[in-house]
Amino acid sequence: MIFLRNVILRRSAKVLLDNVSVTLNPGEKVGLVGRNGAGKSTLFGLINGTLHEDSGDFSMPSQWRLGQVAQNMPETDESATDFVLGGDTRLIELREALARAEAAHDQDMDNHDLGMEIAHLHSDLADAGEHDAVPRAQSLILGLGFKTSELDQPVNSFSGGWRMRLQLARALMCPSDLLLLDEPTNHLDLDALVWLEAWLKRYAGTLIVISHDREFLDAVTDVTLHIERQQLTRYGGNYSAFETLRAQQLELQQSAFSKQKEKIAHLQKFIDRFKAKASKAKQAQSRVKALERMEKIAPVLADAEFTFEFKEPNNLPNPMLAITDGVFGYHGGEGAPKIILRGVSRSVMAGQRIGILGANGQGKSTLVKTIAREIPALGGTITEGKGLNIGYFAQQELDVLRPMDTPLEHMFRLAREAGPNSGESGREQDLRNFLGTFNFTGDMVKQTVGTMSGGEKARLVLAMMVWQRPNLLLLDEPTNHLDLATREALSMALNEFEGTVMLVSHDRALLRAVCDEFWLVGRGKIAPFDGDLDDYQKYLLDEAKRLREEARAETAAAAPPPPPTPAPASAPQQNRAQLATRAKPLKRELEQAEKRMAELNADKASLEASLSAPLPPAEIAQAGRRLKAVNDELQVLEERWLALSADLEAIDR
Repeated sequence: MIFLRNVILRRSAKVLLDNVSVTLNPGEKVGLVGRNGAGKSTLFGLINGTLHEDSGDFSMPSQWRLGQVAQNMPETDESATDFVLGGDTRLIELREALARAEAAHDQDMDNHDLGMEIAHLHSDLADAGEHDAVPRAQSLILGLGFKTSELDQPVNSFSGGWRMRLQLARALMCPSDLLLLDEPTNHLDLDALVWLEAWLKRYAGTLIVISHDREFLDAVTDVTLHIERQQLTRYGGNYSAFETLRAQQLELQQSAFSKQKEKIAHLQKFIDRFKAKASKAKQAQSRVKALERMEKIAPVLADAEFTFEFKEPNNLPNPMLAITDGVFGYHGGEGAPKIILRGVSRSVMAGQRIGILGANGQGKSTLVKTIAREIPALGGTITEGKGLNIGYFAQQELDVLRPMDTPLEHMFRLAREAGPNSGESGREQDLRNFLGTFNFTGDMVKQTVGTMSGGEKARLVLAMMVWQRPNLLLLDEPTNHLDLATREALSMALNEFEGTVMLVSHDRALLRAVCDEFWLVGRGKIAPFDGDLDDYQKYLLDEAKRLREEARAETAAAAPPPPPTPAPASAPQQNRAQLATRAKPLKRELEQAEKRMAELNADKASLEASLSAPLPPAEIAQAGRRLKAVNDELQVLEERWLALSADLEAIDR
């Protein structure tokens, strides 16, 4: 267990946790939430040992193995597979020990002790999973979105975001009792995110994750720790359950709640408005459900410190734009351009709210950048409606920001470009007041952008977009650095926006709340996706399965034929000894598998019995999740047991 008793935790002179106490049990999946700067990463520092409590008691089992994602950008010529394999520190230690022992044995062939040590190391390696270590590492890499052809490429050949994915795979490769993940979804597309959720659901250890993705938290956590006003509060249940409980608590605080009534009335007005607008389409019904959730947690949303809204567009051309036989891609230095999408013929109408789906590398960002005029189309025509005014949020904020300029300088530049007839004031005090509504107060307006946090840069881009009064919003992963409260503010602002929205995001809560139709970008084309996000997740899982099967077929076809079985040694006694040595680790693993299968079958019977008894809904849900995890582990063990039995039979023959 992890215990905090009366813990006080500071960063410099600032108290982040004041006299907090909490207990986390083995095997719990914990979501750590709170506003940016509340102390989430500092608490991680306490747990991983890089920080120490200023007062109180903190303890966790000393024998627990810790897995976490290294924050540094890896710089190495190792292949992707070898780099991820290095995350299994136990396996690497045993390999190095075996190499040393074998080198020593080569120098002293008659040393019986060295021979025994080598035999034990081989046995320990088998126990540590040496036989399937490379396939396990490659499964992690492929699951996080890499191609089969990239498994042997050097780490340094990948961009920063992809190298951070390799860091995540390396952390997952590490055998651990406690896994700490700080914003693991930031560099992931939706396909990799769905895979990561499935992996974490099967993870047997204790998980503590910091995330601002509410659907990800709902999928993988069963406990929520909330940091607010220097206090740490434990809630049973996932993020949605926490939201509901906290809304109930806020409602009970009548004095605070009465002050929020005006904000809640405004919120209710736009919920009712958009629910009335929604069609019967499956995607729109998903949006209605998201709005119904907002009704339930209205006190939480009204309690948020940060809200904003887009101004009403000056005009709404219809269509906004029309693409005819579009060819999209980019020029990569010398040679022919790289074509990613062809034959694109789509229209974007006034008021549409389009979610752009597709696996990584299929062309989502290329489509958005081309419409945003950041890169030219390689063919076809894009006809823009008269008066089209685009607000563009780039996935990399610095594509639209200047690192050496301040927020105020960015706003002055916008005012100059808009000119005196724009209807917007370019006076310094007016621009300062405007930036203040986005939490850029005091001297922050003169801080250079390059020194700002990711969340501050994202808020500045939002502020610039709002000021420009766009009628078409192009948003490419706008939530990467936004906390949960700011994501909710963005969702509300987009729902009130009168213009057209085109959104690329791995934040499914935002997609559900904002979009009522989807385009699927894939295999060089763009087509409507006839379904909602649940259907899309099924599609992604089917695609991942298809790609895995193709990769296995390619690997099998490329593999050299197995070496011929060596002739048996002339001395029968020596041959029997060799066979016994080969069989020993297999028998040990078989015994361990049988023991674990017996434990799991007992757990299964107990859980099935508990599910047949009358229980509260939360306990039924928890028992159901545990039963699924038990069945999944049993299936894996049964397959391994059959393989081990076959190997032992072959040795006995």
